[in-house]
Amino acid sequence: MRAGLAAEPRTISPKYFYDPHGCELFEAITDLPEYYQTRTELTILETVAADLVRRHEPTELVELGSGSSRKTAALLDPMAAQGLLQRYVPFDIAPTALLGAASRVADRYPGVDVHAVAGDFLSHLDRIPGPEGTRLVMFLGGTIGNLHPPERSIFLEGVRALLEADDILLIGTDLTGDIVRTEAAYNDSAGVTAAFNQNVLRVLNRELAADFDLTAFEHVAFFDHDEEWIEMRLRAVRDQVVNLGRADLTLKLRQGEEIRTEISCKFTRSRVAAMYSDAGLELVEWHTDPEERFAVSVARVRGADQA
Repeated sequence: MRAGLAAEPRTISPKYFYDPHGCELFEAITDLPEYYQTRTELTILETVAADLVRRHEPTELVELGSGSSRKTAALLDPMAAQGLLQRYVPFDIAPTALLGAASRVADRYPGVDVHAVAGDFLSHLDRIPGPEGTRLVMFLGGTIGNLHPPERSIFLEGVRALLEADDILLIGTDLTGDIVRTEAAYNDSAGVTAAFNQNVLRVLNRELAADFDLTAFEHVAFFDHDEEWIEMRLRAVRDQVVNLGRADLTLKLRQGEEIRTEISCKFTRSRVAAMYSDAGLELVEWHTDPEERFAVSVARVRGADQA
């Protein structure tokens, strides 16, 4: 936290959003009318999943960033219906959400091995157990866009290490398009995203004995045209001094000064293909909604037998 808050711009990692209250707020965001991403991705999955499972015959689903696993059944149902499903491995940084998701899957699919793993995408992918069959690794929600390009490379190299020749990787990506619509998804009229953003300060108050006044910050979200990503920030509404006791840090903020809390990159097909290629993977399937707002893509190890 010392390094992030001393950077330019000042930065807090978005992984700290996800305490139990933050998880509840994010689930509420996914139901908002402005937040098209979740329902669009789910519609794509429900449309393509059965044929995708038939083509690739995965017996194991590894879900990275599983959260509440609302979309998981779109893949697990056809895997189970086709007699393939043997194991489900959810991976998430939020233990409460992770255990809830694992329990729901265990109840819905009796006899399936469920192995939940808590960890950070950039540090703990090696905690995921070795494969017990053909593996489908899934990373949904456009979460890949929350990683800066160098972090994205580290992450995908870690994912590449989980894959064997017959395994596949499925990723959801938000696409570049209507900027007004995109910005509205992060500036909802009900203020839920603002509460989610400000909740990270509550986390720091609790975990680092900080004294952030949540009312002294306003939520800001905008599209950066140069970077092609949404930035979420917290803007100080007055001059203030904040102490983070356990970080041995005193932070002096001027009115109008901002702390970046999240980026959300938007993609094109060529950008996704290049991202895979840099990690030793290749794009083999591309699925979008009719308006091309969101994409679900499939990749596998480059050079793997496509027969």
